[in-house]
Amino acid sequence: MTRDDLADTLEQIALLLELKGENPFKIRAYRTGADTVRQYSGDIFEKAKNDDLKGIKGIGDALQQKLHELASTGKLEFYENLRKDFPDTLFELFKVQGLGPKKVKAVYEMLGVDSIAKLKAVCESGEISELSGFGKKTAEKLIEAIEFREANAEFFRLGDVAAPVQMILDCLRAHPESHQVEAAGSYRRGKEIVHDVDFLVATSQPAAIMDYFVGQEWVQKVIAHGETKSSVYLENGLQCDLRAVKNDEFACALAYFTGSKEHNVAMRGRAIDQGYTLNEYRLAPKEGSGKDAPPTFQTEAELYDYMGMAYVEPELRENTGEVEAATSSDLPDLIRLEQLKGTFHNHTTASDGKNTLEEMARACIDHGLQYLGIADHSKSSFQANGLSEERLLAQIEEIGELNAKLKAEGEDFHIFTGNEVDILKDGSLDYDDELLAQLDYTVASVHNAMTLSESAMTKRIIRAIENPHVTMLGHVSGRLLLQREAYAVNIPKIIDACAETGTIIELNANPWRLDMDWRWWKLARDKGVKCSINPDAHRTSHFDYLWFGIKQARKGWLTADDVVNCLSLEEVKAAIA
Repeated sequence: MTRDDLADTLEQIALLLELKGENPFKIRAYRTGADTVRQYSGDIFEKAKNDDLKGIKGIGDALQQKLHELASTGKLEFYENLRKDFPDTLFELFKVQGLGPKKVKAVYEMLGVDSIAKLKAVCESGEISELSGFGKKTAEKLIEAIEFREANAEFFRLGDVAAPVQMILDCLRAHPESHQVEAAGSYRRGKEIVHDVDFLVATSQPAAIMDYFVGQEWVQKVIAHGETKSSVYLENGLQCDLRAVKNDEFACALAYFTGSKEHNVAMRGRAIDQGYTLNEYRLAPKEGSGKDAPPTFQTEAELYDYMGMAYVEPELRENTGEVEAATSSDLPDLIRLEQLKGTFHNHTTASDGKNTLEEMARACIDHGLQYLGIADHSKSSFQANGLSEERLLAQIEEIGELNAKLKAEGEDFHIFTGNEVDILKDGSLDYDDELLAQLDYTVASVHNAMTLSESAMTKRIIRAIENPHVTMLGHVSGRLLLQREAYAVNIPKIIDACAETGTIIELNANPWRLDMDWRWWKLARDKGVKCSINPDAHRTSHFDYLWFGIKQARKGWLTADDVVNCLSLEEVKAAIA
């Protein structure tokens, strides 16, 4: 039970109450409570457990009692009783793109739809089109969303697995017989989507480690349990595989199980050319080669060095030129998290963020950063409480006042005025140039009309970035990983246009987006296009998303020189001017 569990339960209660047609004020109280739990700066879980929530704004007496019960017992009778009124499969419907609580309520009450399977059936039959608020196009979109979800059912976003992976690593490292422990596979390489997670442990007591692994409370189901390899499912369906090797095998095993398959094939080919064989346990002389046995490798770096290569960072191991670059000592010095000096594209309570301007600024300071770019939504994003011209002007003034306050306190920190301005359907922007000129920077993003043809969408975006007031392009493909595919757009043409106009392209670090895709960054870098790693933060905790952005930037061969928010405060002021 964690802070997130408390907040998730309150959000689930709000959904259930909405389905039951309860008082909207009551529903809002639970959603507000969930937001408060997520944003509270102290240890709210311990406070709930100790029944010490009194006086916290947004958590009234009723919620205090429920949070105390949940934190202290792990269960909430009120929630369990609410759930009994609905089948468990009903909650699947909230995961379908384009189906909000009101529509779930309609299809459940009018058509008896309580699962994704039944939803698909009424869409295919056309029955759903007869409901008010639905139509043929809605049915078609829902079928597309369902099929997309089914095709990706066994995959997980990098952001979904990071916390459980760290938990398992901590658990394995706590065992006295574990000498070395690492996560490998696509997770270690920083792939945006993973199917399962491989763990590797060096030990002289493999059976004891395997027994320990499969016996953990977080194991939902044991798939296989052997002396040197075991596989389990976690509660969320993620498969985790653990392999045990000897200490002198660990370096080669880590390299092999990190992959990728294509990188391993290239490495084995290089080994053969040098008279060796390379597998998951060792590098050994090829029969008849006359080669001496190599030494035992303590690290992967020693293995690469013995093969006449510079060390290849895990994120690069996709066989996209890294083997050749390592052989000629031409690998980039990849960006590191500690090199980030600031962050752009962040939201506050002025639009759809969950923390105030000052809360966001102070959280940024706590992360050791020098500057923060605010980019609340523009007026056309009404669903996100986009700012009118008057509200944006007022925010500019508020930012100026907060900058003065922070300076008076001795903080060496600066907040940049900005906006995430909508790119309208014809490529024009949501505000006029006179207003945009008053901002320090602008992020231009597409938020609607996503079904345009590739040529129309590309033309639309290029027109926007040709506006001299556009500093950077936000989430260029519009994808939501495992939920919504990217809209049709010609990325190379967008990159060329940004190179010509000097427009920065965002690497949106939100783990649901990770957009622009890492596969395009080497091209962008070679064209001279700069990157800004932005968390698209909607709450203070989202600054942690910067880690995911760094992983993707590293996969894209980017160095600190390629990323504008690695510049110092004075340097970045000139860069975005």
